[in-house]
Amino acid sequence: MKEFNLTNVQDNWENFISSAVTMAPRLITALVSAILIFIAGRWLIGIAKKLIAKAFIKKDVEISLQKFMLNVITWALNILLFIIVVTQLGVQTSAFVAMIGAAGLAIGLALQGSLANFAGGILILLLKPFKVGDYIEVKSGESGTVQEIDIFHTRLITPQNQMVVIPNGDVSNNSITNYTHLGTRRTWFNIGVSYDTDLKQAKDILLDVIKNNQYAFDDPAPQVVVTELGDSAVNLSVRATTSLDNFWTMNEELIINCKKALDDAGIEIPFPQRDLHVYQRS
Repeated sequence: MKEFNLTNVQDNWENFISSAVTMAPRLITALVSAILIFIAGRWLIGIAKKLIAKAFIKKDVEISLQKFMLNVITWALNILLFIIVVTQLGVQTSAFVAMIGAAGLAIGLALQGSLANFAGGILILLLKPFKVGDYIEVKSGESGTVQEIDIFHTRLITPQNQMVVIPNGDVSNNSITNYTHLGTRRTWFNIGVSYDTDLKQAKDILLDVIKNNQYAFDDPAPQVVVTELGDSAVNLSVRATTSLDNFWTMNEELIINCKKALDDAGIEIPFPQRDLHVYQRS
């Protein structure tokens, strides 16, 4: 019995050696091919990254989007290279593809809110409704100067020097007011005057105040427009355009000087009031 077992072991060993010798050239060829493919693939990925980076710079793509897209492309190319290499070694890749698909589905379900912000960030960085340094206001009411746009959030600095972090999903899916996109900014505030005021005189006084302001542009022409017959006053809208840097200074000077000019002219700026009528029954 022992002799029989030794014979079987010897036969199996000889078969193994014979198979190994037969398969060795094929295995060595596959291994060498996989190594060469890996080296060539890494070299090509490096060249592709440089070309894509140059294209992003030429297209003036945002820095944060450049870094993110380069990372995504690099990961995708490396995964593709890995699949090609293991396929060259004779490994079935269907299991890898299924695992990647299942992992992607699980991650997508777990990070639905983050993916919405991610998609919003991509849209903002690609479509550029605003950029770093712009003064914007979003539908939710937050406003400020854009300090940073990343993939998931937009950071604003308010005039009160507070940082506001807004999810990109909320920003991209709602209306945005960009006050600085056109390079100039127009002030737009109301001043109420009493009902017995000569409105033409009041308009001329306010227009003179605007024309004497060093920051107000002549083109587009400033305006003073009667906008409303209010409960306690007739509202005049003061409108003047200036550069982005001088907007707040001009706005404050106009408010101060408009009030002073109306006071000097004896024109009342009434406060809200209500008349009460008392009737007595006879």
